[in-house]
Amino acid sequence: MRRGPMEIKKAAGALGVEVHGVDLANMASSDEVTRQVRGLVTDHGVAFFRDQTMSMQQYASSARKLGEILPHEAYSTRSDESAVQILESTAEKPSKIEVWHSDMTFSATPPHFTMLYADILPTFGGDTMWASSNAAFAALSKPMQDFLLPLRATHDFRHGFQESLAEPGGAERLAPAISANPPVSHPLIRTNPETGAKAIFVNPLFTTKIDGFKRHESEALLAMLYAHMVTPEFTVRLQWRQGTVTMWDNRVTWHKPVNDYFPQHRRMLRITIRGDKPV
Repeated sequence: MRRGPMEIKKAAGALGVEVHGVDLANMASSDEVTRQVRGLVTDHGVAFFRDQTMSMQQYASSARKLGEILPHEAYSTRSDESAVQILESTAEKPSKIEVWHSDMTFSATPPHFTMLYADILPTFGGDTMWASSNAAFAALSKPMQDFLLPLRATHDFRHGFQESLAEPGGAERLAPAISANPPVSHPLIRTNPETGAKAIFVNPLFTTKIDGFKRHESEALLAMLYAHMVTPEFTVRLQWRQGTVTMWDNRVTWHKPVNDYFPQHRRMLRITIRGDKPV
């Protein structure tokens, strides 16, 4: 189904746009729609596409126009489309992800894009927030920017899944993911190859240390960066509606769910697109 004209409204000062008039299902057959969508996310960090209606096959086909699907061993997938990961929170098994992060930075090639489709939503709560790591870097003093540029930091799958690993059977269930994702070192400041913009590339979920620093030095610097990253002026907040698909650039954003809806049911459908090695 074709739509138009496209309507774009800024959602916040540092990042985020709300988009109407675009049918993401058309990405699978239209290079022009793919170019528009990719451009919106690259320019604004995160885009909120409202009023979408897609089958899981259409959802995955659209995602594949953006690049190679990056699987996540810790999450189950849809039986009708293996590219679609299920992120679900119920009264019996509430979500464990509560902190700011970029997706899968424990990977040698973390996701470029993430797509998230609202499937089951609570009657209240369950928003998602994003923060611009571009804006956060740009707001640092020049001496601090120069100090950070040559540094590297280690990211570890096990750090982000400590609670799951501690559950009965958790270590056995996640053993393949741990084996496939040993700790990896990335630049603390990464450069977007498309725009040249620089972004802070550490996060509290997966980053364990700044390489070469003593423990107390690393913890102090990371704590400062984490607090700086979530300055309100660098953030945007989305209230989900049925049919909303959100797409963001993991190279330049953090995000976190707002888990204020327990014990209600929330189920989101995610696809991650493999990125390049951070530089």
